[in-house]
Amino acid sequence: MSGAAFETIASLVRTRAGIVLGADKAYMLDTRLGGLMRELSLASLDALAAKLRAPGSERLAAAVTEALTTNESFFFRDGKPFEHLKRVLPRIAAARGPAQKLRIFSAACSTGQEAYSIAMVAEQLGLLPRLEVLGTDLSQEVVRRAREGVYSQFEVQRGLPVQMLVKHFKQEAGQWRVSPALRAGVRFETGNLLADLRHLGNFDVIFCRNVLIYFDAPTKSRVLSALADRLAPDGVLYLGGAETVLGLTERFTIIEGERGVYAPVVRMAAAG
Repeated sequence: MSGAAFETIASLVRTRAGIVLGADKAYMLDTRLGGLMRELSLASLDALAAKLRAPGSERLAAAVTEALTTNESFFFRDGKPFEHLKRVLPRIAAARGPAQKLRIFSAACSTGQEAYSIAMVAEQLGLLPRLEVLGTDLSQEVVRRAREGVYSQFEVQRGLPVQMLVKHFKQEAGQWRVSPALRAGVRFETGNLLADLRHLGNFDVIFCRNVLIYFDAPTKSRVLSALADRLAPDGVLYLGGAETVLGLTERFTIIEGERGVYAPVVRMAAAG
């Protein structure tokens, strides 16, 4: 692969998804894009890059971006964010009043395990009827799988307690389907965190975990600012354990004693 081909592909995913591919990640291109190149009968990454530079390449650009997006997820991943949610959600619910929906955003939701884990927490608290979880992801394929709500034996064994599996899933031909009750509180859409998020509305809680690690600092700041605009003043933001807002934004402050859990900094209105 020529340097020009690498730069074409790296620039594409940086612009479309914010993903930064350094030269040390060049090996990923053959692995992740091999199937797509075979499908299109392209002999090399140089040929793929040339096709991307040609007019009318929008669908191909979307397919390349999707192939290079990491879609790792499992139920109750890392545990502690969901334990914290279980403690904080009743407080948020009480502040909203009984008729108001509790809106939670699962950004870069992958195949949906995080969103359904949130729903299971709400069910434990008796708040499932009020819950509205929105999961978005760049990949149309993983959004399709999330909507379907069907998981393999391997997938349900990753983080899902047996009692919750039995309660909230039904076995079908060796796989497990999420119950209608959980699915009623969760919906999925394709969406890009780099796009305008205003149409999504406001949220009481935002999960954006293990996403920022793929972005450069300016993109991280931009995404955090957009999320701050969408989060309620008394809401909570969950990032991955290795992620931080330090040096990126002053619109969030860490919740003392917690890792990767942030509260919005409420801006004071200017005196008129």
